[in-house]
Amino acid sequence: MPYSLFVLGNPLLDIQTRIDVDFLNKYGLKANDAILADEKHMPIFDYALKNSTVVLAGGAAQNTARGAQYILPSGSVVYTGCVGNDEFSETLKKANEREGVYSAYQVEEEIPTGVCAVLISGNDRSLVTNLAAANHFKVDHLKKPEIAQMIEEAKYYYVGGYHLTVCTPAILELGKHAAENNKIFSMNFSAPFLAQFFKDQMDSVVPYLDFFIGNETEALAYAESHGYETKDITEIASKIAALPKVNTARPRYVIITQGSDSTIVVKAETTGAVSTKTYPIRKINSSDIVDTNGAGDSFAGGFLGGLISGKSVDEAIEVGHWLASWTIRLDGPAYPYPKISYTA
Repeated sequence: MPYSLFVLGNPLLDIQTRIDVDFLNKYGLKANDAILADEKHMPIFDYALKNSTVVLAGGAAQNTARGAQYILPSGSVVYTGCVGNDEFSETLKKANEREGVYSAYQVEEEIPTGVCAVLISGNDRSLVTNLAAANHFKVDHLKKPEIAQMIEEAKYYYVGGYHLTVCTPAILELGKHAAENNKIFSMNFSAPFLAQFFKDQMDSVVPYLDFFIGNETEALAYAESHGYETKDITEIASKIAALPKVNTARPRYVIITQGSDSTIVVKAETTGAVSTKTYPIRKINSSDIVDTNGAGDSFAGGFLGGLISGKSVDEAIEVGHWLASWTIRLDGPAYPYPKISYTA
């Protein structure tokens, strides 16, 4: 059976540990942020491994792939990215197999699988990533016959914005295929630094996007890097939604989550008309929140799973909220098992 959703991202082993503010200050980190590690951050990974509370198959897009698969029948989602030939990549494959996601990895023999230290302080998370093998993905992997067939058969495509730092030509390959065949192409903003420091790469992909998903901090970073003289999230989302689009047969949606505040969805019709809706999140008791790591990935996965299963955008947003509300009750970007079914 063909895979409905093809996902591209940076596969990482998430190593989660709890830390205090002094630890963040020691390495110049923020409580709710994401960075690529440089030399001064390398001791963090040893610390995280020795003090880990949870080890999970991660990388933002892989989390989303698992989330979409949670909503869909088994065997609906395929995920690709670059890993090493090592124990960590086997851990990732087994986790995906258990959850019904097919791993179509590019494998580098001489470079280890990437890792992400997930540093939990209170209900916040700071992500420090060493991409390692994930940084070596090549667009040629998409042209291998078995991968090309999966791309051809899929109807939906999702890319983690973090991949803009790795192989923008691969993202564009998927975007162009989607536009030419009137399929749905989506990407996540992923982190504020991408709009700031990978602006050109992001701008090259936006014309192909049918769905652009992110949070309010990422939207503000996008606005600043593009000279939007506003901090109004709805106005920012409206400006992005109205940007030029290659596939004019479909509208563009910009979806901005805002933590415990309502999600903003702006739709730009092919006629140029722009409309806005807000959706309240699913409230849960603060005492039930374990950590927020992976909440945005989970929302995107639930949303895509809902959309692929035939739900309207309105309904799919609710599925995203539902899945995210469960993820934050668990350690890391995880989903409830035994599996539970979505309830409106």
